[in-house]
Amino acid sequence: MMDENKQVNNISQQLGEPTEVKQVMKSDSPAQINSNESGSEVTEQVTTPTNVSEDTALTPENGVAATEKTEVETAALAELTQQIESLKAQLEDRNTQYMRMAADFENYRKRTSKEKEELDLLVKRNTILELLPIVDNFERARAHLKPQSDGEMTIHKSYQGVYKQLVDSLKRLGVSPMRPEGQEFDPNLHEAVMREPTDEHPEGTVLEELVRGYYLGDRVLRHSMVKVAAPKEDTPPAQEDQSSPADS
Repeated sequence: MMDENKQVNNISQQLGEPTEVKQVMKSDSPAQINSNESGSEVTEQVTTPTNVSEDTALTPENGVAATEKTEVETAALAELTQQIESLKAQLEDRNTQYMRMAADFENYRKRTSKEKEELDLLVKRNTILELLPIVDNFERARAHLKPQSDGEMTIHKSYQGVYKQLVDSLKRLGVSPMRPEGQEFDPNLHEAVMREPTDEHPEGTVLEELVRGYYLGDRVLRHSMVKVAAPKEDTPPAQEDQSSPADS
């Protein structure tokens, strides 16, 4: 055994190996090896707590960073919430303005439509009023002219045809005649130009239509000129002669 150690030492010297290596190679006992292994384990155990302490030292800094991050996120969330509320208020204001403008436009449309209808009705009314005297003349001619010969009858039928065409045109425009005979006098429809005392009809009854009145739709186009019944006046009693006391 001693010879082998000497040979190893000689070889080590020739190769230039350090003395520590040679000592390690010399120690072949398991106890020494175990002691070395246990020493390495102790070294590792000592090193591990050092790392743990380093991590523990970094934890407060991470907490501060997390707190700052939370505050930033909270501030950003508050700013976004404020912006949302501002946008909601603007939207509500725009919606109110839109509803007001829509209502104003609807009122304007209705007003202009009504004004247009009134203007159309006024133009139609004025035009028809210019034609009514022509209708009156046709009616007077038909009432007073009595054709005697065939030639007169031909002329009569000819202008009566024109009269009928004119009346039909007025009907298509919404013109209709009044028929006030026998009705109670109405100042909104009739114009009394004559009064006739009579016992046959109640007071205020329309006896005769002198100039025909007309409706335009449901409105009065021209009032009817009529003769109205009036109460018959009684003959006043004769006054008795009264003698004065001086004559008695």
